[in-house]
Order: sequence, then C-alpha cells, then structure tokens
Amino acid sequence: MKKNQARVDVQRPWLAMMSMMIGAFVGMLSETSLNIALPQLMGSFHINSGSVQWLVTGYMLVIGIILPFSSLLTKWFTTRQLVITGLIDFIIGAIVAAVAPNFTILLIGRMIQGLGTGLILPLMFTVAMLIFPPHKMGSAMGVCALVIMLAPAIGPTVTGIILGQLSWNWIFWMFVPFLVIALGFALKFLPNVGRITKPHIDVLSIIESIVGFAALVMGVSFASDYGWGAPMVLILLAIGIVVLILYAYRQLHIKEPVINLKVFRKSAFAQGALCVMLDFAIILSAMYLLPQYLQRGLLIPVALTGIIMLPGGIINAMVSAFAGRLFDSLGAKKPAITGFLIAIIGIVMLIFSSPNSAIAYIIGAHIILMIGCPLAMSPAQTHALNALQGPESADGSTILNTMQQIIGAVATALATSFLSLGQSAYHGVNKAAQFTNGVHFGLYFTLVLAVLGLIIAFFLNPETSSQDFNK
Repeated sequence: MKKNQARVDVQRPWLAMMSMMIGAFVGMLSETSLNIALPQLMGSFHINSGSVQWLVTGYMLVIGIILPFSSLLTKWFTTRQLVITGLIDFIIGAIVAAVAPNFTILLIGRMIQGLGTGLILPLMFTVAMLIFPPHKMGSAMGVCALVIMLAPAIGPTVTGIILGQLSWNWIFWMFVPFLVIALGFALKFLPNVGRITKPHIDVLSIIESIVGFAALVMGVSFASDYGWGAPMVLILLAIGIVVLILYAYRQLHIKEPVINLKVFRKSAFAQGALCVMLDFAIILSAMYLLPQYLQRGLLIPVALTGIIMLPGGIINAMVSAFAGRLFDSLGAKKPAITGFLIAIIGIVMLIFSSPNSAIAYIIGAHIILMIGCPLAMSPAQTHALNALQGPESADGSTILNTMQQIIGAVATALATSFLSLGQSAYHGVNKAAQFTNGVHFGLYFTLVLAVLGLIIAFFLNPETSSQDFNK
C-alpha cells in the first residue's frame, strides 16, 4: 500500500462517514442524556437510585453485549445493511421509550436503542480506518473522538433545557429527527467497504460473551441496592468473571475467534486501550454524579443545571477537535499525560466542593475536567489502533468500543455504590450535605481511575506515530 493511499478508495469519505457519525453521536448522547433526568424519573416512577441507574447501565450493557460481534457481523453483512438496520432499530427504541407508560417499557426502549448503538459505534471507527489515508488518520480519529466526547458533555445541557419546558418523554422524541437525517445520509452516500467472507460462527463463544458480560454488569449494578456481600451479587460476579476467563481462553485458542484477543500482545495497543477505557470510565462516572450533585446537593433547578454544564461541553468540543491532530505531531505520550494530570485537578476540585460552593467554582472544575479527558482520549485511541494492521484494525476497534461500554456500565454502577455508601456514612440531618458526601465518595473512585490512567500514560511509546501504519 502506498504511503498516502487509503485501503479503500472512497471519493467523498466525509459524506460516507456522516450517517455513522450522526448515529454514534445520538447513541452517545442517549447514553448520558438521562443522567440529569434521573431525579425526576425516580419521582415519576417511584423507584430508587439503584433501579433508575439501569436506564444508564442497562443501555451500556446491551451495547457491550452486541459490540463483540461487530467484527463478525461485518463479515456476514454489508456496511450499508448494518448501518441502516442500526439506525432503524434506534428509531424504534426511541419511540418506544418516548411513549413508555411505565419504567419497564422505558427500560425496554432503552435496551432496543442499545442494539442500534452497538451496531453503529464500532463501524464508525472501522470504516474510518479503511477510507482515510494514513497521513490523515490522526485528524479523522480526532473527529470521531469529537463525536464520542461531545455527546456526553452536552447531553446534560440539552436534557436540562428540555426538562425545563417539557416532560422527560421529549428527550427521546429529540433523537428521532437526527436519526432520520442519518438514515438519509446512509441511503444516499454510504458505500460498502467491507468484504463478505461468512466465516464459521462459534455459538459457544457467543453464549459465553453474553453470559459473562451480563453477569458482571448485573452483579456490580445490584450491589448498590443489596450490598457487595449479598449472595446474589457474589454469585453474579463469580459467574461473570469465570465465564469471561473461559471466553478469553477460547478466543485465544480457536481457529476463527469471534474477537481476536491476540492484538493485546502488541504493547502499544494494550497501553493505548487501557488509557482509553480508563478515560471513558472517568467521563461516565463523573457525568453521572455531577448533574445529580447540582440538583440534590446545590439544590439547583434542572434547567439551570443544564446551563451550568454547557461551558464544559463547549470546551470539550474544542479540545476534542484538535486533540487528534496532536498525535500526528507529538505522538500519544505527552498529550495523554497532560490530559490525565488536568483531569485529576478537575476531579480534586469537585471533591473539595460543598453544598455552599459557588456555581462559578463548579463550572471551573467541570471545564478543567473537560479539557483533560478529551486531551488524553483521542491520541491514546489512535496510538492503540495504529499498532494494528489489516483485519486486526476491525478487531481492535471492536475491543476498544466493547470495553468502553462495559467499563462505562461498571464505572456507573460503582459510582452509584460509592454514592450510596457516602450517603450512609453521613450522620447529619442536612439532606443536601448528605448527598454531597455521597458524591465525594463517588468522586474518590473517579480520582483513582484518573491516577491509574496517568501511570499507564507514562508507559506509552513516544516513538509511535502515524508512520507505523505503513510498516
């Protein structure tokens, strides 16, 4: 392959990417948009925090279950078939959630949406790796990262504005027009870029993947309600861990694995992937806690909560836009280290907040966090994927996106557990102070994630660049 040549020649690559970028953006927006509405939904359906968190973790769980099969699906179905199916599925799920008369139907609608996101999200990165030449890979990945990072940042703002004027149902109606536009782009501009080979399907691997990931996320999620020592929680966690170990062993030893875990033998991929997973867990856990703290700790109205989070969302978009380009000139190590350091500062600032903190202080801490996370995300992701070649690229993209969702679901569930623990540890009568103490406990967990990410970032190979793509 020539230095400046893409693997698949597409005349208008950005138009080809548009349907997937819009679909992925709406998918990630859906992932975090309900965070700010959780207190209202708890009141509307008369449920507790342990139950309502399933609207977040359940959605991510379905994405995490479907993602490992994305590489296999691209070998059985065309790019157009998968993207169009995913968009239609998402539209159906959004409508079901919008008209849901009870919590059960709402959760079903969320999970249907998760199927659509699980199909579209990995394809965005896989197709980008195929249709953009190596010298533009950093910029292309930067735009893809912008899609992923912008949605969680502005989700609370958009939701807050909607809830200030309308009911929670309109959060889901909001998704539909964007998805219809994405469907139009797919029908008009999306080519088929994959190669249909229809390999053997290992049914046992599929069962192990579904059971393992589902049991793990369910175990962590139920812990917030029943406690970590509850028999049901321990059994689910044990099943999840044992089955996932068997799944990993099988993928490493069968001739045609569902997902190629051997890519972890490449240290550049393993290091970059760990940084991406930790960064995503930081974002999901912090963005789960912060909107609730603003409403129940600072007692701020829901509409104002969304506005308070807007500056951080704008900064996030700006940093994400150029973070991908930093890889082309600096590699991944320096941006990742800087990003995690800045994120740590933002998290520590939030930990030192109180029910009497100034709004400007919270906005400042949020902005600092939203500078650090995208600064580390895009270079680390490009660092990981650039270490792979040929079919490995699709496997790498699948692994990254799968683990982001599973880690995100686990991180949200753990944040909920620490939130409950912190509230129980407070012995005063001030409800706002009690909830703030719970948020601090959740942020201690987020801080640990950021420190781990910083340590791993120091081991990223500074020699890795976009030129390695051609070796």
